[in-house]
Amino acid sequence: MASTRLCAVREALGWSQAAVAERLNRVGQQAGLPARPVASRVAELSRWENGRVTPDRDNQRLLRRVYGLTSEELGFPRDVHGDVIDAELRDRVAVSRHVDAQTVALFRQQTDNARATDRRFGATALLEQLRGEIRQLEDLLHHAVLADQRAPLAVALSEASTLAGWTALDVGSTDHAWQHYETAKTAARESDSPVLLAHAAAEQAFLLLDLDEADSAVELLGEVRAHAEPTTPELQRAWLAAAAGEAFAAAGRHDHALRAFDQADALTPEDRQHPELPFVFLGGDALARWRGNALVRLGDPGAIDHFTRLVHHTPLSARAHAGMLVDLAYAHAATGDRAAALTYAGHARRLASQIGSRRQQRRLQRLQLPLTGLERDAR
Repeated sequence: MASTRLCAVREALGWSQAAVAERLNRVGQQAGLPARPVASRVAELSRWENGRVTPDRDNQRLLRRVYGLTSEELGFPRDVHGDVIDAELRDRVAVSRHVDAQTVALFRQQTDNARATDRRFGATALLEQLRGEIRQLEDLLHHAVLADQRAPLAVALSEASTLAGWTALDVGSTDHAWQHYETAKTAARESDSPVLLAHAAAEQAFLLLDLDEADSAVELLGEVRAHAEPTTPELQRAWLAAAAGEAFAAAGRHDHALRAFDQADALTPEDRQHPELPFVFLGGDALARWRGNALVRLGDPGAIDHFTRLVHHTPLSARAHAGMLVDLAYAHAATGDRAAALTYAGHARRLASQIGSRRQQRRLQRLQLPLTGLERDAR
């Protein structure tokens, strides 16, 4: 458990004390200070983080540069004198000025690692780390001066914010999810990336579906697809078509939904990985599971046979597996098979609990099971 704000900031970013020590040496050398042994820096940092020692003014300045935060945000007493405030602002501008391609690549790698963990296990535990990364990227972008510095930071911010939005949605924090998606869209516009903007806006449509605003989701995805069609890769257009299919199904538009999934199938390229789209996953049976979810939403009796062909194929995403089990519970409940619905609901509940998916747990709470014989007789 973090004992000081300084410690909490480092832990939220997922940085080790050794990594911070190396950064302190690097920014210190830029300021003309000699490097010190990492072990010595780590010992000193430990004393600062547990509150036994307060860093002196020079070390506070180095820490502000490392984290891109103010003294107040790092838990240091704030001096209200104008020259100190000016110095803090100069520090933050200096930090942004020294952001290079390698630094941005490190931020994007952090997001990609979180994305991989999310797909396999659910990323509830990573949400606070993502928020810490987002705060730092926002500060760097806010103080970056030149366009060629701002654009790469905006790309990294959009990717991290979109993932944070999805994770917040999964843990049931819809308001935070909406804020993250808005941040992601603003950053995508700053980076002039139609690919990132389409992705963030489309994921925001899933949030609208969770709010039972299916018609709004349909309209939003229609707008996104219209703007994305001329410029985005085929793989993303396939993903957007499937997203539209889900929205159409939620709105009860059967033919539109199936037609959208047919378009997604036709658009999906043989190579389902694209260097610009690390956040788009249509590998394995992902598209088939997505169509199955739409069949369940539509009350299509073919949903059970569709999923039966997939259920023994272990998907890479734990969340996707949980979602498929919930879909099967709904499909069997719709046919009146109470026992099968309860079985799949039980499996789904355990998995959703393990990965912290409040979204799937809420779906299970809304599941209406068919009546037993005794219940029907009592009526």
